[in-house]
Amino acid sequence: MSRRRCRPASMLAGLLVLVLSVLLLPSASVSGTTAAGASHTRTVPLDELTVVYEQVAFGLRRPIALTGLPDGRMLIAEKDGLVRAYHPDTGLAAEPVLDLTARVDTSGNERGLLGITPAPNFAQTGILYVSYTSLPAGAVTLARVPISAPERLQVLLTQEHAEYNNHNGGQVAFGRDGYLYWSLGDGGHANDPFKAGQDLGTLLGKIVRIDVNRTCGAKPYCVPADNPFVRKPGARPEIWVYGLRNPWRFSVDRLDNSLWIGDVGQGLVEEINHIRPWQRGANLGWSCREGTPVFDPEQCRPGVKYTDPVFEYEHFMTESCSVTGGVVYRGSATPEAWGTYVASDYCSTLAFAVRPKPRGGYESATIGGFPTQPTAIDADVHGELYVLSDLPGWLSRVRFERVQPT
Repeated sequence: MSRRRCRPASMLAGLLVLVLSVLLLPSASVSGTTAAGASHTRTVPLDELTVVYEQVAFGLRRPIALTGLPDGRMLIAEKDGLVRAYHPDTGLAAEPVLDLTARVDTSGNERGLLGITPAPNFAQTGILYVSYTSLPAGAVTLARVPISAPERLQVLLTQEHAEYNNHNGGQVAFGRDGYLYWSLGDGGHANDPFKAGQDLGTLLGKIVRIDVNRTCGAKPYCVPADNPFVRKPGARPEIWVYGLRNPWRFSVDRLDNSLWIGDVGQGLVEEINHIRPWQRGANLGWSCREGTPVFDPEQCRPGVKYTDPVFEYEHFMTESCSVTGGVVYRGSATPEAWGTYVASDYCSTLAFAVRPKPRGGYESATIGGFPTQPTAIDADVHGELYVLSDLPGWLSRVRFERVQPT
């Protein structure tokens, strides 16, 4: 901060900035520590961190999505349509808290119940937002449902997805702007057969952003006026970013409302993208590109700006196969790791850490590994991390440790 004496107008402007900064700070209940408190903690180089994990629950059936509740529970979505609850004091509840099996199409390895997130006012309403492939034809479906009354489920938005059963996306999350974000894959198979990634006329291969607190006409939601393609002829106005292949787990950083997206590659490159609010409408490249390399020159158009991933890795270097996007750590148990994004890979189980540099750019490192077949990484109400393991059916608690650099 400058030590020079300010003129009255500058003082007033500075006071306004300070007030706005305080108003924009996330609450402790979301991040696990205040931004002000974390700013006094010195983060350490990524190569001085490692992740360790402890299995806390087992016996889950293909757990695929994870989210925290205000009361300290973690909700776990199983692929067949059941939602289970875990609390660190009482363990995994024997009975599911929600059963959507009668609605969910589980044909094929990648169909099923795909995403869950609580409404911001969940403590008062008990409303969950869910994403799943629906019977009879596998349409990717976004709905809301009272956790205690599954018969009152309301479908909000659907996208046909009948031809192939893979690449559904399916993550759902609220931003600090109050809007709901939802990811969809490109329609499946290989090589983007519908050329959906670059097509703004379909929701396939996109992340959408909608206002679920209002209705507009016959729609049970509204499109925010500042969505990037609201006024573009032929474009779906719900789209926030595009050019995705199969975004397998994105998350919203509660500090700045930016999106961190893990996008599964074709067979060469896995990528992590970081999209800040002012980058709305970003084109992430698929299927012109797979990561930064060109994949299909016919899908590359002159004059189009593509947004590069902030981290990518090749399969043959790491025995990897499919990125599992994670979250930015905003907990308090390891302040040195505060602000670090952590992701993994379904095959290699490596733990990838990515962090913005203060003066621009990003640093990254491999900081250990996760348990077998990680399908989802998410945080509890305190910002501490958990990870799911697919076919073993495990839930593990994750923490960071300091290590001496090699």
